[in-house]
Formats: sequence, C-alpha cells, structure tokens
Amino acid sequence: MDPMQRSALRKRVAVTGASGLIGSALVRSLRADGHDVLRLVRRPARTADEVEWDPARLYVDAAGLVGVDSVVHLAGAGVGERRWTEAYKREIRDSRVLGTTAISQALASLADPPESLVCGTALGWYGDTGSRAVDESAPAGTGFLPSVCVEWEAAAAPAEEAGIRVTYARTGLVVAREGGAWGRLFPLFRAGIGGRMGDGRQYWSFISLHDEVAALRHLVDTPSLAGPVNLTAPDPVTNREVTAAMGRVLRRPTLLTVPAPALRVVLGDFAQDVLGSQRVLPGRLLETGFDFAFPGIDDAIRAAAR
Repeated sequence: MDPMQRSALRKRVAVTGASGLIGSALVRSLRADGHDVLRLVRRPARTADEVEWDPARLYVDAAGLVGVDSVVHLAGAGVGERRWTEAYKREIRDSRVLGTTAISQALASLADPPESLVCGTALGWYGDTGSRAVDESAPAGTGFLPSVCVEWEAAAAPAEEAGIRVTYARTGLVVAREGGAWGRLFPLFRAGIGGRMGDGRQYWSFISLHDEVAALRHLVDTPSLAGPVNLTAPDPVTNREVTAAMGRVLRRPTLLTVPAPALRVVLGDFAQDVLGSQRVLPGRLLETGFDFAFPGIDDAIRAAAR
C-alpha cells in the first residue's frame, strides 16, 4: 500500500505538545481529515481524547495509548522563549530527554505497540555549519544544542528496541506569525523596526508551518522513513535575505541592524545560535517524494502573513 492510500485510512494518533504552535496545527490537520487524535496533557485526563503524562516523573498513562497507530512527540521547553541561564538550559535539556524517555518506555511496554513514533527534534543537531550545506548524513556538531539533540534522539532507544519505527523530525525555523521565533519577528517588521541580525550572513534553514505539518504527516504515513529526517525547505537563505524578504512581503523598511554584541547582552548564550549559521537540506523528504507547498522564503512569509 502506497503512502497516499495509507494516509486515506482512519488512524488513531497520539500527540505530545498538542497545545504548542506545531502541535495544535497538526491536531487540526489530522482531525480535519477524520483521524482520531489523543492529546497528552500534564494533568488528569478530563475527556476521552486526553491521556495524562508527567515527563519530569517519567510517567505516562500507558493504558490510554492502547490501540494507537502512531505517536507524534513534539513536547519540549521553548528554546527561544527565555534567556539561557544555567537553570533554563537544564530545563531545555530535561524537558526533551526525560519526555522522550517517558514516551518511548511507555510505548515499549505495550503488548501491541504502535507502528511508528515521530520524535520531533531539531536542526540544532548539526551545530554551526557556516556556508557548508549538510543533509542527514552529517555528524552532530559541538556545543549545547547539538549535545541536547544527541541525548534527545538517544532517549527513543526503548521504542526502537521494541520494533517501533522511529523517525527523528529535525525541524528548522518554522515561519509562522502565531508563535515560535518567527512569531516574534512579525510585529517588529510590521512596525518597520525589523532588520538583520549581526552581519546577516548566517544561514537560516526555514520551513512554513503548512509544510511542517504536512511533513510530519508524511513521516507518519511513509513506512520507509526511519531515523533522521530534516524538516526544512529546499533552499536555506541568509538572515540578510530573510530581512529583505520580510520587507518585501510586509512592505516595510528594513534599515535597522541589531549588532552582535547587543544580541549577546539580551539573549546570553542563545545569541550564539541566532548568529550561528545552519545551511541544512531536506535530503530524505525530497527522496521520498515530499512536495513543498511553500518552498521559497517569500511564499513562506506570505502564507504566514495571511
């Protein structure tokens, strides 16, 4: 059965991080197509479509996952939400590693485990690649985020050992006005006070929210996909090009520049990732026939600005 036929079948899908930017869009998309969706919540379940879990305690109500066909695991503390103190860096790491451990152990404990686990990770795996383009064959980089990503993906080992097909969705910068890093850019550029960051030469590997959701569903529906898959548009662009595109689409000036030293003062350690360069390509998505609706930066911004 090909992926299109499989996607037409009604499925039961569990989603962590279902209230977040990507998770809420994914839940809407799945339900619009008639799929049953369970949302994992960090409190006692109140409705039939909720399952309780507590990643900090490595607890999941595994009984609530019986009969699930696939799990999409997206939960984790926001990387760009707060200044990176040592305490918040621990929260970033623990929310991902402990959450993935909890989910993978719960799935492995089931007598009839689901067919697949899509574990949302990040392009942070690759570290700073400069102007060098990399795909899924590249090794992990060095630094805080690469080390978190390595632990994050390793935490899904119990699910793999139980015979579950595990896919690591290494997501780029999601172009959306509702949240995430790009959600913080839109008000600035609409007000005419947006501009490049640092020298603007750093590559940003982006993906529209529409394509992000479609790619996650592609991972659920494609039996040949396991291991790392980059969720990013085919042509990464520099921050300078992003700035120009935001100005074109929103019809606002982009004359301001945020100097690198100022970013370091405001963002702390996170500044190294804002100023760092990641030129990452979606090799495996393209190999398996995924069709991007908004492959270019202007189209992705227009879709988000609607």
